[in-house]
This record gives sequence, structure tokens and C-alpha cells, in this order.
Amino acid sequence: MKLDNIMRKIGIIFLLFNLFVATISSATVDTVSIHSEKMGIESKAVVIKPLSYESGGEFPVLYLLHGYGGRYDGWINRVPSIQELSDQYGMMIVCPDGSIGSWYLDSPVDSTSQYETFVSKELTAWIDSHYKTVASREGRAITGLSMGGHGGLYLAFRNQEQFGACGSMSGGVDIRPFPNRWEISKRIGIQHDFPERWEEYSVMGILHLLTPDALKIIIDCGTEDFFFQVNERLHNELLYRNIPHDYITRPGAHNWDYWSNSIKYQALFFSDYFRSHRQK
Repeated sequence: MKLDNIMRKIGIIFLLFNLFVATISSATVDTVSIHSEKMGIESKAVVIKPLSYESGGEFPVLYLLHGYGGRYDGWINRVPSIQELSDQYGMMIVCPDGSIGSWYLDSPVDSTSQYETFVSKELTAWIDSHYKTVASREGRAITGLSMGGHGGLYLAFRNQEQFGACGSMSGGVDIRPFPNRWEISKRIGIQHDFPERWEEYSVMGILHLLTPDALKIIIDCGTEDFFFQVNERLHNELLYRNIPHDYITRPGAHNWDYWSNSIKYQALFFSDYFRSHRQK
């Protein structure tokens, strides 16, 4: 009986020790406010720093975008394990606010929705000036889910001097088949009035900006996702253009169960990219 009590106490001590280690060995999360000169607003972001941040050096940054209807704290609230990914790979993760339906574009009709400039220029400059970052394209990657998947590719394709790697999870990578959805027409005008805009502001419409090996690209979409067909089309068009990329499909729908799994693969992909440039 005494031995059972002793073993039970040892078990409790071991559990408490593990909880203590988990508490002190985790990333730190900042909530910051960034001024956008282009839009004249203050915009919030979550900044995750790995435990190793305090040990010195400079850290690569993964910019992680939310989807339509989301906000800056969506990822950290729904997938708190991204803190562990920050620790595991020694990289910062920044989750900006992209408004409800910006599509991460500089809207030609709405001066309050200029999120290409905000994310790719103003936000990156602010992060580099306030944190110890690898302040070059080799130290920046960008990805996101759904609307943010469109944003991850769109912003990187158009701002290759800023981002060296990019990705998309369940991304709306071709907006043209969805003329009445997700407030896109509020950002670029009605499709039948401005068909050229629907081409210009879609990932599928700017593939001519790519050259082989200019960017490291990863695309991921579930087979039950309503964006699956546009992702398949993008994959095949990239193959046709000889643009290297990783393409992942597996059973799954447009939901957090899928994205919480996807981010693990994408974090590894971007970590490998960052590490390959540190070794040069």
C-alpha cells in the first residue's frame, strides 16, 4: 500500500514537472498594432516568437493569413499548436488582419482596402524594424487559408523581392468562377463590367510573372473542398509552365480540421527553405 502511494506521488511529481517544462519551453505571443499609411488605419497582428528568440541572432518570418470573415487572431485561437511549430523550427510567425473580405488586394474601387501594400510593404517593414528578423526575401515566407491562400500566392507572385517562398491551403486561387461570392465584386467591381480586373487580381491570371525556381511554392487542398477544382487547374498550369512546386491533396473539406493538419506540412516546407539559405 505504501509502495502504491509512493508511486502515485512520483507520478504526480512527474506530471507537474512536464507541465512546468511545457510552460517555460514555449513560444511567446505578442498582439501588436501597425499603422497603415496607405489606408490611414491601425491594424492588429499576432506575432509569435520562438523560445530561442531570446538567445540572440536573427529569425526568419512566416506570414500566416486568415480567410474570408476571419481576423488576425483566428489562427492562434483555432490552432494554438502553431506556437509549437514556431519553437520547433526556430521561426517567427506573424498573423496580420486582412479585414473581412479584402482578398489581400489593393482595391481599385475601395481606398480603405489596400491590403497588398499593407501586408507586403508596410507590415513587413514594421516587423523588420521592431523584431530581430532575417530582413530579406530569403527570410520571409507567406501562406494562408482560403482567401488567405489566394493572398499567400498573389502577394508573393507580385512581390518577389519581398518573399522567397509562398503557399496556399484550400486557397481561392482563381476568383473568376465565383462572381457573386465573398464580396469580391466590392473590391474590384462587377465581373461583366470589369472582366480584365477579374483576370489581373486572380492568382490564375498572373502566372506570367513566374519563372522556374524564382519562388518556392507549396499548394494544398482537400478533395472535398469547393476550391479543389481551381487548385487542380492551377497545379496543371504550373506543370505546363515548368514552374516547380509541391502539390498536396488528400481527403478533406474546407475546415479547421484540414488546415490544422496542413500547417504542419507547410511549416516544415518553409523551415527547409529558410535552412537552405542559412547554410549558404
